[in-house]
Amino acid sequence: MYIYFVMDSGSSSSNLKRKSRYPLLLHRKSDENLDRFIPNRSAMDFNYADYMLNGGKKKGKEDPNPNSCFGMSSPSREAYRRQLAEIFNMNRGRILAFKNKPPTPVELIPQSHSGSGTHHSKPTKPRRRHIPQKPEKILDAPDLLDDYCVNLLDWGSSNVLAIALNSKVYLWDASVDCISGKLMPGVENGPVTSVSWALDGRHIAIGLNNSQVQIWDSTANRKLRTIGGVHTSGVGSLTWNNNQTLTTGGMDGNVVNNDVRIRDHVVETYRGHTQEVCGLKWSPSGQQLASGGNDNLLYIWDNRRSTQSTQWLHRLEEHTSTVRALAWCPFQGNLLATGGLDGDGCIKFWNTQTGACLNSIDTALNSIEDTGPQVCALLWNNNERELLNSHGGFTRNQLTLWKYPSMVKTAELTGHTSRVLYLAQSPDGCTVASAAADETLRFWNVFGDPQVAKLAPKAAREPFAHMYCTSIR
Repeated sequence: MYIYFVMDSGSSSSNLKRKSRYPLLLHRKSDENLDRFIPNRSAMDFNYADYMLNGGKKKGKEDPNPNSCFGMSSPSREAYRRQLAEIFNMNRGRILAFKNKPPTPVELIPQSHSGSGTHHSKPTKPRRRHIPQKPEKILDAPDLLDDYCVNLLDWGSSNVLAIALNSKVYLWDASVDCISGKLMPGVENGPVTSVSWALDGRHIAIGLNNSQVQIWDSTANRKLRTIGGVHTSGVGSLTWNNNQTLTTGGMDGNVVNNDVRIRDHVVETYRGHTQEVCGLKWSPSGQQLASGGNDNLLYIWDNRRSTQSTQWLHRLEEHTSTVRALAWCPFQGNLLATGGLDGDGCIKFWNTQTGACLNSIDTALNSIEDTGPQVCALLWNNNERELLNSHGGFTRNQLTLWKYPSMVKTAELTGHTSRVLYLAQSPDGCTVASAAADETLRFWNVFGDPQVAKLAPKAAREPFAHMYCTSIR
């Protein structure tokens, strides 16, 4: 135990000794400790101090003869005295040297303006976005089909997520974190094979296994019309060009434009695929349509070529497996990213004006155990130049985030135990929902700064029942 002594000029002798209450004392600034000074004796000149205090004369020692050389005041005498004062540093103004801590020197040349030399400003680190490795929440999705020819997940502009589970379509409102509706197309029509929100975020198209398409008003929970006679088998792909034109992709290989406002709704039929249409996406401009099929083909269709004998703008054969994943770039209108399934595992980038393949990334080369990856879905980040893809096959069923155009892998999100066929992006572009054959729906804060997740209310075990985010049921 140590005893510390604190000197205080205003305290009595009985209070001079006090025990310290803290192991470390807070250091105060030097200008706050002005009540007591300790002289720096090494800097003192006692002889000079004595001389200056006594005026250079001792009592009883004055020179009796004012005319002597020591008592005379002459120019030569004054010059001699000044010379001695300079030699012995006797012109200083201070007698006793009490020194405080010297002030911090002022930097004459700021570091930010220093061009070269020893003053180099510290390089600014690039801002790195934190990407959570775990999902924000996990919801149950029982009876979710594991079929790469169907598209069962879509997130509308009104922030409502639609997911098809068997013969029902559940609407989950992300704003209030609960189910806002359940659409029942009819069990007799077979399982739902595709869902797609119109741009208004209110109307939703539902493709069925019996080749029909239903248009619903999600706000009123009411079916508006049924479109039939277009395809000869199930409708696995849907995409809207605007709030009036709905494009359907059938398992019969046909792609059809439908005007939902009129009775004779078929506007144009594109024929090229010989097998199921697995992916369908309109470009942001609404001029070009991309379709991928189970025949390993990618077609680029153009509205302006609908009357020509060769309807497609480009027929691209570079993929070696089913082309399911399609994503138009949000910051470059003629840039399209596509992904292949089994035996392919590549992400390819296309200039849709020329049909040239700009780059191809083999996702199997990034992991030793990935001997047969599937690129199941693709999403562009609307806020950064990044691309997200989901995997399946002989992989960890992960979501991989890439930096574009360098295609450097920046993050991997794991948790799903089966291939992740479905991805959807929130309207603000920050959150991604993924659905997989493990019958779970997961929400990831991958495209934006994460926010504190709200505590999920307890719910019964049913579709969209909340699960503990670190485990799988």
